[in-house]
Amino acid sequence: MSKVTDAFANGKAFIPFLTAGDPSLEKTEDYILELEKAGADLIEIGIPFSDPIAEGVVIQEADLRALKGGTTTDGIFEMVTSVRSKTQIPLVFMTYLNPVFHYGYERFFARCEEVGINGIIIPDLPYEEKGELLEIARAHGVDVISLIAPTSEQRIQKIASDAEGFIYLVSSMGVTGMRSEIKTDLKSMIDAIRSVTDVPIAVGFGINTTEQAGKIAGMADGVIVGSAIVKMIAKYGAHAEQHIYAYVRMMKEAVRQSEK
Repeated sequence: MSKVTDAFANGKAFIPFLTAGDPSLEKTEDYILELEKAGADLIEIGIPFSDPIAEGVVIQEADLRALKGGTTTDGIFEMVTSVRSKTQIPLVFMTYLNPVFHYGYERFFARCEEVGINGIIIPDLPYEEKGELLEIARAHGVDVISLIAPTSEQRIQKIASDAEGFIYLVSSMGVTGMRSEIKTDLKSMIDAIRSVTDVPIAVGFGINTTEQAGKIAGMADGVIVGSAIVKMIAKYGAHAEQHIYAYVRMMKEAVRQSEK
């Protein structure tokens, strides 16, 4: 079993996201440790990119702040090295193909293995084109996590059949961001996925309330929350610890309650 899949071993998983370097890499490290303390089971670390096409305005602005502040991929790897001296919680990068390609696939995934990154999510990597990258990532023990969107209906089972780590099920059409209501028929998508694989399914995009988290956790194996946390960090900057802790604690409890 992969380290990423291990995150689901003790029940429903809560997976928070934050953008590396916003407001600084030092604070990103602090916030990762705070997320774990609050109950996170796996943490997604966003590598900022200048053209994040899957992201809404909240994460776009966080990416720009991080890049303007001088955040680099090498700097993020160094931050993860420091994090790993303090925790073994599963860590997954979320980024775009361009930064990985320019860093060099072999060099990038060798560095992931060295610092202890367990998986990667690349929203703009087409399923049909992941072959070369997938082989290199696997050679370095990094799960390439598949995304399944509502538009993937005809290909759900194909994508799910060779998924690893966990499956990132996109809750809604469009980009990331908080939504008041999630209307996608997630249950039928989850049923289709589960007919071909036992890999855990976590749902993300738009989730920001305890009610949403509890409802979705009742169907899926995990819940992913990004924009709500990134927005909190944007508001409180270098003083967001207690706010992040209280929010994640509350969301984790909602996820846990869904198991009863």
